[in-house]
Amino acid sequence: MAGLSVAGLVLPESIAYGSIAGLPPVHALAAALAGLTVYAIAGRCQVAIVTPTSASAAVLAAALASLGVGEPGARLALTLALVGCVGLLFVLAGLLRLGFIAAFVSRPVLRGFAFGLAASIVLRQFFSVTGVHAPSALLIRQLGEVVAGIARWNVAALAIAALALSVMLALRRWRMVPAAFVVLASTVALSFVVDFAQMGVPTIGRIALDIDWPALPQFGVSQWLSVGSASLPLAMILFVEAWGTSRTLALRHGQTLDPNRELVALGLANLAAASVGGQPVGAGFSASSANDAAGATSRIAGSVAAVALAALLLVALPLIARVPSAVLAAIVIAALTHALDPRPLLRLWQLGRDQWVALAAAVGVLAFGALYGMLLAVSLSVLAIARRLSEHDIDRLGQLDGGRNYVDLARHPNARVDPAILVVRPREPLFFGNAEAIMNAIERATSAATRVVVLSLEESYDLDSSAVDVLGESATRLTARGQRLILGRLKDPVRELLAAAGEPLATLAADGHRSIADAVESARASASRRS
Repeated sequence: MAGLSVAGLVLPESIAYGSIAGLPPVHALAAALAGLTVYAIAGRCQVAIVTPTSASAAVLAAALASLGVGEPGARLALTLALVGCVGLLFVLAGLLRLGFIAAFVSRPVLRGFAFGLAASIVLRQFFSVTGVHAPSALLIRQLGEVVAGIARWNVAALAIAALALSVMLALRRWRMVPAAFVVLASTVALSFVVDFAQMGVPTIGRIALDIDWPALPQFGVSQWLSVGSASLPLAMILFVEAWGTSRTLALRHGQTLDPNRELVALGLANLAAASVGGQPVGAGFSASSANDAAGATSRIAGSVAAVALAALLLVALPLIARVPSAVLAAIVIAALTHALDPRPLLRLWQLGRDQWVALAAAVGVLAFGALYGMLLAVSLSVLAIARRLSEHDIDRLGQLDGGRNYVDLARHPNARVDPAILVVRPREPLFFGNAEAIMNAIERATSAATRVVVLSLEESYDLDSSAVDVLGESATRLTARGQRLILGRLKDPVRELLAAAGEPLATLAADGHRSIADAVESARASASRRS
């Protein structure tokens, strides 16, 4: 049932995305068959559906335009070259194990990205139904142009889209019913009774299955270089969209994914799409969400969708030509309605963590498109990490209940404190961005009564050269003031590094301790000798 639902969605979606790319719909449909089949074999996400996507279709159109192509034959040749390059880039990246880049896309970024992408696709489908042409590239400007042209809205098309959407949403209570397929079939039947063209409602129109089987383009070196540079943003948007979709849905089902394996699977799917003259393919959010909502539990649903789509292409294309484009838009919108659930974003606000990053991802996608929106959110995520790590907050520690546990005095004000010993713990690992500020803060926290400073390095598994230098300089200044620095919770890699760094760091390493309690006992002995 999930496979039938996906086929009923992918067919109209692919027709729409072919027109976005400026190619005959058959090239998008061929790519859909290739992507569904190959990913079902090579992929790992149990609900991802790899077919042409709206974002990749838009970027493909922009890439073809940037290469100055107008003649249909040349467009198809360049499409083959671009999609083939994208496939090779993905396979190469996966084999080189470059999937670690995906670790920089956090879950809040994914949630915001998914919400923003779903909202942007829904809005663009609504714009298409109104019949108002909005030439602007930015979504916000398109919205203004569509609203300004409200007098020219196609009311009949909007009514048909609303009716189709209502039916699909009502059918969701029966999970095993392929709502998109039912609506598509019902609309075909209705088209024999109602003349949609006479009502002024655009229909999908005739789709020819004629395809020019591609041959490797005979380009010169300069042309291949141009194709390679144009394929990079296309590969980026496909990776961003596919990984964002696959990982979001995988997390929903408690599934883990290997980004390197996904890169290879995505590359093979695009190479297969290129071999049949198709558009680029990726894990589209609408189709994958529809597959998930229909109850898919394995990649078998993708295989069923491929078979059902092939059968539809052989049998139903003449009938589908009678379907209003508004129904096509409603099918896409219905697939994305549950992705507009704001609760995952509201939870971040309740936690008070990463809510601004998620919001930036959602707003960025809406304002600048999928690619630049994701890049903005990832950049903000990295900046947030850098800002947190560079903070120089320290916790003063005290002895809890006379035992060996040392806790934050701000949370445990009754913990015991020795005025001659200052026990401190940086909240973040020491590195070049915060080491000097942290050590300066520690020195400022000392008083005239302080004899020994015990520094807990439990957050620092390793140190860079800047942090090592700062530790040595701080130890020298404290010694000059008649105070001593002792390290606690000292990890072996840090001890070995300090021992090899020369004095006074070698002494710090030799006098360091694995626990804070041992370091404090050593500090008390040192303080008593000094007194």
